Amino acid sequence: MKTSSKVIRTDKWKLNPSSKQKGLFDETVKVYRQACKYLVGIIYTHWSELGGLTADQLTPAVEKLMHETAKRPNIKYPQFNKAFYKFPSYYRRAAIAFAAGQVSSFVTRYCEWQSGNRKRKDSKPPRLNADTGCYPALYKGQCYKMHGFDQVEIKVFDGKNWVWTMVQITGLRERHQVATNKMMSPLLVFNDRYCHLSVPFTCKPEKRKPEANVTAVDLGINTTATVAVVTDDGTVIHCEFIHLGRDIDRRDKRLKSVSKRASKTMGKGGKLHIGFCSKTYQKCQRINTQISHVVSRRIVGISEKFNSEVIVFENLKGWKPRGGKRRSNLRQRFHGWLKEKIRDFTEMKWAELGGKVIEVIAAYTSKLAFDGSGTIKRNSKKYSLATFPSGKGFNADLNGAYNIGARGVFKLTRRNDEEGRSSKRSRRPPRSWACLCDLWTLRSSRLA
Repeated sequence: MKTSSKVIRTDKWKLNPSSKQKGLFDETVKVYRQACKYLVGIIYTHWSELGGLTADQLTPAVEKLMHETAKRPNIKYPQFNKAFYKFPSYYRRAAIAFAAGQVSSFVTRYCEWQSGNRKRKDSKPPRLNADTGCYPALYKGQCYKMHGFDQVEIKVFDGKNWVWTMVQITGLRERHQVATNKMMSPLLVFNDRYCHLSVPFTCKPEKRKPEANVTAVDLGINTTATVAVVTDDGTVIHCEFIHLGRDIDRRDKRLKSVSKRASKTMGKGGKLHIGFCSKTYQKCQRINTQISHVVSRRIVGISEKFNSEVIVFENLKGWKPRGGKRRSNLRQRFHGWLKEKIRDFTEMKWAELGGKVIEVIAAYTSKLAFDGSGTIKRNSKKYSLATFPSGKGFNADLNGAYNIGARGVFKLTRRNDEEGRSSKRSRRPPRSWACLCDLWTLRSSRLA
């Protein structure tokens, strides 16, 4: 069976080191960062010679400058071997690859700055940062050895020598259990807050054989996501509302506390210091990320359950919120709208299963009734409720999801010309956009 393009995803394997092992990990990270810092200077000095080499050619070229061997006794930078005695070869090669990436990035950005490609006219030139917070990459067999998936043996630095230490793995995900996934070299991430292996996998999803339906998603304010599964003949076989109200309230409560603290801090005409309530904002960002992951996971679960061909979103790029009535919190609610995060996380999760995400034009998706009766009217007290011209009441977000699904079907079947036709029967204005009723009309014409 043919496979689609490769997808790289990273798992986090939690480690449970002892206090002694924590000291070893700390020493290992420190000496690795010092080696990277040293190599950045060497590579940048000789970038005119090294810049045009491929990745496979660059590593041995750098080693000729700083790594002494029996066949290569005379090197230009013998200080490296003295400063990093018995530095493992695979750690050294990982450090060379990282340092080369830092130098390449700096040279590219500096050339762009010199050519005038700047965000502002007074932008300062970029700086070469050799003191980065990188972590050591581990190569299998040389830097780490797996003992099942319960323990891992890692080569670490004890201050004098490089030794092996066994550490317990306490947290895993499921990507290592997929036969088609290939495990790549992990990173040893260790600091005051974290201790885990960051393990990338090359995922090769099999070619799918989907059913003739799409999963349409309407991202809203009152309801985080409204999902509808629409077949190619206009039948809605499933609909679902996804709204994490408890988490949203938790986030909004923290944001409200910021305004109260700001009013007490500033007084009349005062100014807030840099980093005011930064911890609170970081917490709110993490809550937003968690909400986006949960919602996107449920959207992908629905698509997988019904074996949908694609997941359809509105194209909301460049959309800007408008302020509501005076003293309303509408603008603040729009700022908490996670339209981009949910869409991006959904695409990443769905691509791992071999699926695709498409976007349709957002104009009139929620404004037109899905049955073709015309423009809906929103309830002034409860904006999620809508009234059709026929007098029927319906959920406005669900109506939008139906229309998004219809446009997704038209886009897949390459009938975009149908999408722009006006409809006398539905009394919609000319040059309007497709609704669910257009799929019904198309089905009727086929049957006739």
